[in-house]
Amino acid sequence: MTSSALIPTSSSPSSTGDASADRIAEVTRTTAETRISVRINLDGSGAARLSSGIGFFDHMLDQIARHGLIDLQVDCEGDLHIDGHHTVEDVGITIGQAFARAVGDKKGIRRYGHAYVPLDEALSRVVVDFSGRPGLHMDVKFTAGSIGQLDTQLVYEFFQGFVNHAGVTLHIDNLKGFNAHHQCETIFKAFARALRFALERDPRSAGVIPSTKGSL
Repeated sequence: MTSSALIPTSSSPSSTGDASADRIAEVTRTTAETRISVRINLDGSGAARLSSGIGFFDHMLDQIARHGLIDLQVDCEGDLHIDGHHTVEDVGITIGQAFARAVGDKKGIRRYGHAYVPLDEALSRVVVDFSGRPGLHMDVKFTAGSIGQLDTQLVYEFFQGFVNHAGVTLHIDNLKGFNAHHQCETIFKAFARALRFALERDPRSAGVIPSTKGSL
């Protein structure tokens, strides 16, 4: 049994027509495996309050906030006595739901974003499209099975949960790297930078949905 509640915490551009309003949303999601609450402000300063129970995962979520200039709060109680799978996947789902709510009808956003980010020997490229169509294409060969308490297989599960519920197309490629910590950090930093660009309001297309279909 899963229950999800999308709770706006302030007016958004999609509901008021005010393009200067911050895009804010809250989501709570409760299952037999996890209890999660997420709050985001897409027009924030990069502030973060994170508690997933997995230290390195919190460190990666902090990259999304800091480099995406997104205020992000995540509180999660998960069945970590089993493993981290449900926690990481469900946090991805809940953050994706929050993004979908906060971005609204997508009028005036750039829609597409991409970034290359290096960290020492590692280099990753991330490309995102707020298309309304979920799709994940990820080519990453981690050189270690875990980083701290994070199973590296779960990085894919986080992004799969995110794209399915945010409604985005996401391409992730780790182009170089032999240190798994560096590989993972470049992925999350590039993801954040790509989000930041895609979600920016484009002054040349204010009030316009960036699609020939007229909707996303």
